[in-house]
Amino acid sequence: MEFLQSIPWLIVLSSVAKTLFLIFLVVLPMVSYTVYAERRVSALIQDRLGPNRTGFPLTLLGAKKDFSPFLGGLGQPVADAVKFLLKEEFTPKHVNKFYYILAPILAMVPALTTLAVIPFGSYLFGQKMVIADVNVGILYIFAVASIGVYGIVLAGWSSNSKYPFLGSIRSSSQMISYELALGLSAVPVLMVFGKLNLSDIVSYQSHNGWLLFPLWGEGLTLQRWVLLIPIFISFVVFTISMFAETNRLPFDLPESETELVAGYHTEYAAMKFALFFLGEYAAMITGCSLIVVLFLGGWDIPFHIIPDNTPELSTGIWGIILGLVHITVFFAKVFLLLLVFIWVRWTLPRFRYDQLMKVGWLYLFEIALVNIFLTAGILAFIK
Repeated sequence: MEFLQSIPWLIVLSSVAKTLFLIFLVVLPMVSYTVYAERRVSALIQDRLGPNRTGFPLTLLGAKKDFSPFLGGLGQPVADAVKFLLKEEFTPKHVNKFYYILAPILAMVPALTTLAVIPFGSYLFGQKMVIADVNVGILYIFAVASIGVYGIVLAGWSSNSKYPFLGSIRSSSQMISYELALGLSAVPVLMVFGKLNLSDIVSYQSHNGWLLFPLWGEGLTLQRWVLLIPIFISFVVFTISMFAETNRLPFDLPESETELVAGYHTEYAAMKFALFFLGEYAAMITGCSLIVVLFLGGWDIPFHIIPDNTPELSTGIWGIILGLVHITVFFAKVFLLLLVFIWVRWTLPRFRYDQLMKVGWLYLFEIALVNIFLTAGILAFIK
């Protein structure tokens, strides 16, 4: 009984509520409609129509007509989800069943778990809009996200098929290579902030201007403008490395359809395949969220158009509206970055594998490493 009384139930319940909100009301719908956006954007780039018919079947509920808003197609993600749920779960005889089933789970769970430390808003109902406000947030993301490669490697190995195996080998070497550049490119950012807590990083940018655009507050100093050089280099290297970490074109060698059928998930179908799909797009959302937090001010609205939210203010009507606006602003920035990911995929050709390794080891790794020394020199000169 004493043990139950010692549990901080308010923190537990608020964390559960924020988790359910973030995963089921934001991330999963965002994954589904990012796929829809990708189909429509690719159709526009290739002068096609894309999904434009599937609506919501209201006739099944007794209505006279189905609902197909905005030229139709918005019901396509719902139809795809139903298809994956109802499709037969087929497991080939030649696979290693335990690891075959474990692989898609290992690919999906780390991508969702990393969202726990992302501050997706300021305050709402007196609670900070982050599930776990830890002081080593960015290290937690790098540590947990790196586990995702195990799911891909196990998928290729357990399938006992040559194409999935080649895809998993490619993915493991690619992720190891680009994780170095990704981690090193974040070091100059952390040197500027002097902290690892992502909520504090966003709060700093809300008062001093975004790291990439210090156009208001105390950010209008000569020192900050000089630091823009290494910060911009970090932004470019970090973004390119994130493309490689999420297996997006032009770095989609692990599942290159023209060579490996579908790569590491060739032998998967139904919900097991859907979990890989969910993991890939959730990793994209996490990557874009991290870019927004580190470089683009997180949930902050530029130029202090509206005042900051506080725990006390966030319980009133104005504070609730402000908290919802901050959440909307954050995910709007994330969605714009997702559109950039989609645009790049349908614009650039795929690298050869030797070119992919060359970019990672001979360019990005060295640039990120030299950029650390450049940042250190500028900070030492400023101080």
